[in-house]
Amino acid sequence: MILMIIFFVDQNYKNKSLAEILDVKKIEAVDKPIDAANGLPNECYISRDYLDFERERIFCDKWTVVGVGSSIPNPGDAKPYNLLGIPLILIRDRNMRIRVFHNVCSHRGFKLLDKPCTLKNVIRCPYHFWSYDFEGNLVVTPHIGGLNKHQSEKFDKSKSNLKEVQSQTWMDIIFVNINSNEINFKEYIKPLEERWSKFIKKEDQKLPVHSKDYGYFNLEVKCNWKFAIENYCESYHLPTIHPELNKVSNISDHYHIQGLPNRFAGQGSKKYEQLSKGNKKFDTFPNWEKGMFKNSEYIALFPNVMIGLHIDHFYVFWLEPLATNKTKEHMQMYYIGNSSANGEELKDLRKENARFWKDVMLEDINAIEGMQEGRSSPVYNGGNFSPVMDQPTHQFHKWVANNLT
Repeated sequence: MILMIIFFVDQNYKNKSLAEILDVKKIEAVDKPIDAANGLPNECYISRDYLDFERERIFCDKWTVVGVGSSIPNPGDAKPYNLLGIPLILIRDRNMRIRVFHNVCSHRGFKLLDKPCTLKNVIRCPYHFWSYDFEGNLVVTPHIGGLNKHQSEKFDKSKSNLKEVQSQTWMDIIFVNINSNEINFKEYIKPLEERWSKFIKKEDQKLPVHSKDYGYFNLEVKCNWKFAIENYCESYHLPTIHPELNKVSNISDHYHIQGLPNRFAGQGSKKYEQLSKGNKKFDTFPNWEKGMFKNSEYIALFPNVMIGLHIDHFYVFWLEPLATNKTKEHMQMYYIGNSSANGEELKDLRKENARFWKDVMLEDINAIEGMQEGRSSPVYNGGNFSPVMDQPTHQFHKWVANNLT
């Protein structure tokens, strides 16, 4: 009886409406002009009720990043991913297509995969050995009709295939739309592709290669995922949080990026300098406009990926939300062509570049964790915005607010 009561309460807990979680007027205040707006209220950063609501409205309803294709490079490579309690499988099929499935056997609901692996032929459930091919089709049902009877006239296998999640891979980034109710991915990504057409053409999107030696690191931070996005959107904090970076690229060297429709925001810089050692440099994108070689852009594509585009490298900084106050940050580094990405001659430059970006991300931790701690204050109202410096951050707040109601 006690267990049943706990289950009943938990179901109610997960189904709360936004109005039951917070004062909706606080959300409406976010959408005001920047000089009159407040930021998202505390509940959006500290409430478990809100996180459950946000999972549906933001992470399930929208195109959300769950990984990168280079982490499963070969046919049969597979890895599990947990999206705030939703178990998924990322797998590369025999035609090199990346697919995403719900990580649950259609028989008795057993979780199929619990660690990264390379599968030979099938995805096999450890419970009764029901097995699925890499396209999600149920192909093996041991003893389903009785001992040594592996088929049954009363059972239609085609009705028990794995449930596939709508997914797209763009520049190695794996996007999913769990609820299949977002706009077409081509339409979703079009504004960013058009913005970056002065740097990279459509055919250039296939040029970045993931670095195998200094191409990945991750950080676990004690804060809500949104703080990482907010911090990334602005350069206002450069003098205080990144004093060394500010010496070579200060606030006056930056410009705001606000993508319309409201889907991305961030910063651009006009002071990027390529790393070099003697006459050694990374290869560059071939169609980058002349006169813009020192431009670099740092865009947060909502909800959970930040992308850094430079003439000679590209990074993907994506967020895995774990709890209201816990996030795992994943940094993936790419270079133009395999010699720059993995050649021995440029290994020292890759190491230096990776160290630089990791140092920048480490410097940000105190800022984003400090904001998390401050959100426990009962007198904080969501904060205010600098009408000049915080425009991209306000745009992100508005995007969240508009997708909650």
